[in-house]
Amino acid sequence: MLTLIHILVGLIALQHLLFFWMEAVVWESFGRKVFGGTREFFNSTKFLAANQGLYNGFLAAGLIWSFFTPVDFAFQIRLFFLSCVLIAGLFGAFTVSKKIIWVQGFPALITLILILINL
Repeated sequence: MLTLIHILVGLIALQHLLFFWMEAVVWESFGRKVFGGTREFFNSTKFLAANQGLYNGFLAAGLIWSFFTPVDFAFQIRLFFLSCVLIAGLFGAFTVSKKIIWVQGFPALITLILILINL
């Protein structure tokens, strides 16, 4: 079970690193290909997307940090950052697209449940 938890935490961290890269680094090129829209829209929202990407980078950093700390502290770090990911997924589902809960929130929820079962 612990191996599965490690894999899921790693995948969620990797997912948020991808979000960071797409929003903060390549928003006007790759982001536009992913989401579609006008060049003007992506140009005018690049600073908002970069800010959002930075937050995703922080979420990834926190989850990665949990791999380099003592087990008891890693548990607390994971609970905090996975809860943040879940809340961000819920907020995104209510404000942007229902798809976000499945892409971002659901993996965090499953991982949180597995961590709590593994106590």
